[in-house]
Amino acid sequence: MQYPFTRKRRLRSSQAIRNLSAENHLTVNDLIWPVFVLDGFNRTEKIDSMPGVQRMSVDVLLEKLVPLHEKGLNAIALFPVIDSQFKTDDAAEAWNTEGLVQRSVKTIKSSLPELMVITDVALDPYTSHGQDGIINEQGEILNDVTIKALVMQAKSHAKAGADVVAPSDMMDGRVGAIREALENNKLYNTAILSYAAKYASSFYGPFRDAVGSAANLGKSSKETYQMNPANALEAIDEIAMDIDEGADMVMVKPGMPYLDIISMAKSHFNVPVCAYHVSGEYAMLQSAIDNGYLAEKPAIMEALMCFKRAGTDAILTYYADRVTEWLSE
Repeated sequence: MQYPFTRKRRLRSSQAIRNLSAENHLTVNDLIWPVFVLDGFNRTEKIDSMPGVQRMSVDVLLEKLVPLHEKGLNAIALFPVIDSQFKTDDAAEAWNTEGLVQRSVKTIKSSLPELMVITDVALDPYTSHGQDGIINEQGEILNDVTIKALVMQAKSHAKAGADVVAPSDMMDGRVGAIREALENNKLYNTAILSYAAKYASSFYGPFRDAVGSAANLGKSSKETYQMNPANALEAIDEIAMDIDEGADMVMVKPGMPYLDIISMAKSHFNVPVCAYHVSGEYAMLQSAIDNGYLAEKPAIMEALMCFKRAGTDAILTYYADRVTEWLSE
């Protein structure tokens, strides 16, 4: 016999055998579609920093969701675009029972009851200063005061029919307070997806444009409560604490620059680990596609497969609508 006896190329020789021997698979069940919701009716707005993504009123969103849900899309994450007149220092609009998110949840669940609706629990769309928390006169984030507001916000979302509330604020102790409030209000089945390892990243800029918080935030940063990008082991502490406090699932954000964190989280914890393919990642990839530097479908599918390889159970991606269509072909 001639060397080599083992030829790895045998398992790469056709598409059929490559499919058979693939270690990871991307399906529509892995996708969560983040959507930006506007008040009003029959409204859409382009987002210049996120070409191909729109802000939509809930009626327009529903028109898109019905066929996507029929093709297998199981989950969306709602992010509100709040009019400036409702933005205040105390973010009181966040827990208005007739607010934009609360009304949107009711409308979507009444039309598509089987679609999982995840709501963002954070104050930055509602604050006049663009921070995720309530601040004092010195501009310091008041952790415990903020938690009280987040609890009211989460309860209002759950009562409106949200399947999952997702605190993305990174205040210490907020998961435990939200879990206790949900239990005390007999909202036992509302799951908590905690943004447990959310980094103070430069990749959030287009998102802040999309929800209208960039101008309010100005040159301020969120480094006093979001994680230092230099740290990895700290993420394990953050995730462990949130699970102990009652989180059902955890999030790593951003996504591709933090695949190592996703892998660590999945190896340490037996809960679903989600990743957010964030706005800055989308903007970079889409810009390369629009300029002809990358082929659209192969580049997007490869990017999402990276998340699966790292151990991600679900991916929040602005490409979820496109990928759902491709996977149904």
